[in-house]
Amino acid sequence: MKLIEPDEIADFHAVLHARHLAVDDFALHEIDTTDPKTDEIFALTGFVTVTRKSTGHKRQYPIGDGSHWVEEFQRDLQEGIFD
Repeated sequence: MKLIEPDEIADFHAVLHARHLAVDDFALHEIDTTDPKTDEIFALTGFVTVTRKSTGHKRQYPIGDGSHWVEEFQRDLQEGIFD
């Protein structure tokens, strides 16, 4: 199951385009940590690791229901974390 929604991918790409950064210089790796054994209605949870290929810098963000990983990524990008 994919946790990253298509609109989040579009927002991620928009952040990169706004900063004139190449989309193909960044890789996303998603890890689903949702507990499939629960009988309760559960929130989807996981992590995405964003890697900038040209620098090798990585950052991990929580993803799933109610996450704000794109905004966190944008803040880190502005702070130079991926430079």
